[in-house]
Amino acid sequence: MDYINSNKEAWEEAFDHRKAGWGEDIAQRLKSEAYPFLEKVLIDELLQLDFTDKSVAQFCCNNGRELLSIMKLGAKAGVGFDIAENMIAFANQTAKTLEINCSFVAANILEIDEKFNDSFDYIFITIGAITWFKDLTVFFKKVSDCLRKDGMLIINEMHPVVNMLGAEGEENYDPTAPNMLVNSYFKKEPWIEGGGMGYISGEPYESKTFYSYSHTFADIINAISQNNMCLTKLMEFDYDISTMFGKLDYKGIPLSYILICRRL
Repeated sequence: MDYINSNKEAWEEAFDHRKAGWGEDIAQRLKSEAYPFLEKVLIDELLQLDFTDKSVAQFCCNNGRELLSIMKLGAKAGVGFDIAENMIAFANQTAKTLEINCSFVAANILEIDEKFNDSFDYIFITIGAITWFKDLTVFFKKVSDCLRKDGMLIINEMHPVVNMLGAEGEENYDPTAPNMLVNSYFKKEPWIEGGGMGYISGEPYESKTFYSYSHTFADIINAISQNNMCLTKLMEFDYDISTMFGKLDYKGIPLSYILICRRL
């Protein structure tokens, strides 16, 4: 199964099905707001770092809005990578319009050109990225290859525990018990979806197939440590950053996290 190519086709289709106005506020918000499109707790962490004359990258950058927000911290150059060619074209146009020294590259993350090895002081991974990769050891090897020595990997993601929960619209979701655990934490088979990407389209549609994967915290930490990186900070939060589990905010369930690592 060529799940990566299937996901490429499905993401490009999703972007073509975007609802009217989706993404059109990016340039204006980047002009008028300090650090739009980033979680406040992530901004607080980033403000403790020095981005002066630094090079930054984002893997799975989507339409580029998060990386363009990060560039406002003072980095000298940025590169975003994503598999969807139409999203990358959109991101490059936004960067050009705003005259931000940031470029975007259409690529399978696992096959990023070796010319980017040892290129970045910071690499960012944000919500909904690592779920698209079956083998995190291979994924984080590419992260390690692209980081410079002592470079930092910064992840702001959904907590692995949320994969145990049912989401609205799924067969096993019970609206009277949104905190009920209905899936195995150790699920190995892929999630297979064909109802589009609703946050882009605004409504479901019969789409090409998306394949995604659950990963435990052990999967994540072990894949990082096996690729010449060490954990320097981990924070877990009981609020949702996906818009899928907002009814469970601040009720003691881990819903999101920030993880920071350094390349050795």
